[in-house]
Amino acid sequence: MKKASKKQLKNGAGAQGGGIRNAGAQAPTLADRIKSEKATVVALVLAAAVFVAALFMIYSEDVMHGEEAMFSVYGDEVVEFEKATVTDIPFEDMTQDEVADGAYTGEQDLVVIIKSGQYKGDTMEVDNFFGPLSGVPVEVGDSVAITIKTRADGTRYASVYEYNRIPLMAVFLVLFFLIVILIGGRKGLQSLIGLVFTVVCLFLILIPLLLKGAPTIPTTFLVCVYVAFVCFVILGGVHRKAMSAFLGTVAGAFLAMVLGIAVQSIGKINGLRLEDAEPLLELKYSGLTVGISGLLVASIIICALGAVMDVAMSISSALEEVHAANPSLTRKDLLRSGMNIGRDMVGTMTNTLILAFLGSEFTLIIFLYARGLTFYHLFSTAFVALETISGLSSSLGMILAIPLTALISSWLITHKRVAR
Repeated sequence: MKKASKKQLKNGAGAQGGGIRNAGAQAPTLADRIKSEKATVVALVLAAAVFVAALFMIYSEDVMHGEEAMFSVYGDEVVEFEKATVTDIPFEDMTQDEVADGAYTGEQDLVVIIKSGQYKGDTMEVDNFFGPLSGVPVEVGDSVAITIKTRADGTRYASVYEYNRIPLMAVFLVLFFLIVILIGGRKGLQSLIGLVFTVVCLFLILIPLLLKGAPTIPTTFLVCVYVAFVCFVILGGVHRKAMSAFLGTVAGAFLAMVLGIAVQSIGKINGLRLEDAEPLLELKYSGLTVGISGLLVASIIICALGAVMDVAMSISSALEEVHAANPSLTRKDLLRSGMNIGRDMVGTMTNTLILAFLGSEFTLIIFLYARGLTFYHLFSTAFVALETISGLSSSLGMILAIPLTALISSWLITHKRVAR
């Protein structure tokens, strides 16, 4: 058998040394895992306490004053929204509008059975008015949402509010949940829990706080920080990977907020120029205390949050894997790897954000383009300015989160005192 050359011996020793160095990336010990799990439980308990305290602060006063009623009072009318099923159509008069892509215009007299509320089980006659832009003709057996107006003299008037699409949305939502769980497994389930928690926080905490007069921009930012923290703890526990992603997310969302504030100030445009601001302004004249001018930046923070969380977790997770494969890498090496990974994500994520903003207003874009506006005229409109500010601020927040997350993650990974 031939003797091994010096080069072969050197390579073998190097490989052996590399194996010894890689052995330094030891798996977390039992004590480390127990410590991390305890910290995760404590974090979730504290988060739950904050959630309950916020709900109590928001709703306790309303409950004490009996504002939990499921109907609204407008002048001398009580308006209720209930579910009903169509049993008969005694009369209908409708025509098809070819210009409106074949949509129907007309009216129907319906007989329905009420399926909810104080009139549940009653038979009632209701009107159904529809056109190309609102309402649809219905058939016997269809489920509809109806509006029941009871006047001060006791007389009632009922009309179809809209076709009942809740069953369809429920089926679609269940299908979405099943696919996420089947493909994502445990992580998919954890992400769904985080998604549900996010939606609950937006509807039960953020929006009620804004309607009660809380400062729009700081309130939105703090609620988003809270949501990000809970979601990352659910996904990764109190672990340096999750905490790196959380800190990177906070930094990116903060920068998106600052950029949004700066640009809207320089461009002399704010939330009052948003498409749906007019109804809120009318309610504000009636006593609503929401800060409308800050809604533009609030929407930027919320839109940026999802993209920044995605990028931050991807960078943090990738650096953990790089470190596990080669524990001898220095902080500078890890930072360089994080930047290289992040650069590959910039193009697609930026396109995602910009296209999301443009896609949400695609109909209005077509309308503006169809009017034959000049380039200067088009890009001077409030709509284009709003979408540009929103899209670029969110994208910049996401892009800037890449180096920040890489820096934070590389520091935590190489910091000896941080538990694995």
